[in-house]
Amino acid sequence: MNHSDRYPSRINENPSTLKRVDRVVYWSDKTKEGPLTKDTLLSYEKKGYLSLRGFFSPDEVQELRDELTKLWQENRGSTRKEVISEPQSREVRSIFAVHRDNTVFQNLSRHPRLVSVAEQILGSDVYVHQSRINYKHGFTGKEFYWHSDFETWHVEDGMPGMRALSCSISLEENYHYNGPLLLLPGSHQTFISCVGQTPESHYEQSLRKQEYGVPDQENLKRMVEQHGIDTMIGPAGTVVFFDCNTMHGSNGNITPVPRSNVFMVYNSVENRLVAPFSGQEPRPDYIATRD
Repeated sequence: MNHSDRYPSRINENPSTLKRVDRVVYWSDKTKEGPLTKDTLLSYEKKGYLSLRGFFSPDEVQELRDELTKLWQENRGSTRKEVISEPQSREVRSIFAVHRDNTVFQNLSRHPRLVSVAEQILGSDVYVHQSRINYKHGFTGKEFYWHSDFETWHVEDGMPGMRALSCSISLEENYHYNGPLLLLPGSHQTFISCVGQTPESHYEQSLRKQEYGVPDQENLKRMVEQHGIDTMIGPAGTVVFFDCNTMHGSNGNITPVPRSNVFMVYNSVENRLVAPFSGQEPRPDYIATRD
């Protein structure tokens, strides 16, 4: 039996907006025990994100970068379903389920400092909903269009509520010009209900280039006018935590300077997936952990 749909999307002919009904920070005993201060949590609650420089040391970053490079070399030309290529080439764009398939990134997903921040914000134990490496090589790395992760996770995976977050771990310097993560601060308080019925097995195309679950330009323009755009620049080892409904994207990288990040998505154990709200078959486990 499915839960009631508090955030309907892709069912109407015209886009609309809905006010968030879930909390952002789940204040509890875990909140008091975690590493973040009350002021930091209040800032996250207001902006929908938090950027922490120096989260990982240069030695830790180097180990992760070496493994990232190794995986890229091993998976060039791979036909594994976990390996996603760029929309107009066979260049590796993303590798999914690295927390499941790779010991180094499995250990990273369980890193006490990452988990403790996620648990403090979400107010419960957490598990990895999704993990991936995003490669954005010099000259060839393509853009990721504006989107709310939650919209897709809700419609296509059956995530009931907004009790999840992502952390983007920078393994190379993020400059203004090499396609860094862009966030709309405060956008997490509004859900954009998108148009267009989701095709079956949409994920096979959307992971290369998303066409459904994409917010309309009018609401995006309004959000930018209201909130502005924050650019997540910073040295390797920076970690950006952001709410599952924070609107974000990134430009293509036409510079010779690479920008590759690891994404870990933590979901509350109290927000486990149900049947997809699209009424379709769930996306496979390498994209959305159902266990």
